[in-house]
Amino acid sequence: MSNLAREFQQQQLVERTIQEQSSVKTKKQWLTPGEKIIGLVFTGAVFFGAVHLISNQAEIYQVNKDIQIVQASVNEQIKVNGDLEVQVSELSKYERILEKAKQMGLVLNDNNVKVVK
Repeated sequence: MSNLAREFQQQQLVERTIQEQSSVKTKKQWLTPGEKIIGLVFTGAVFFGAVHLISNQAEIYQVNKDIQIVQASVNEQIKVNGDLEVQVSELSKYERILEKAKQMGLVLNDNNVKVVK
């Protein structure tokens, strides 16, 4: 072989080793740094949204619980008011008032009764 052919072979050998070294050194990454940052931001946003959603649901549950407690107390008060209205109607009957007046010494005078229209 001539020198020119030998130099050509050596040059090809050098180029192959350089290509092999460059291919070994430059491994392609699965995600670029920008994609990693976008992924972290998205994950953070999803996490924040989930926490916010859960806290809102907890507040709604608490408000509903308070509403039910207030409604129960209102219903209880309505029941008490109804009982008191029944007592008032029983205590304000004419016969009872007349009896209490006689016990206190008052006398019914039909001549002194005035009718108001």
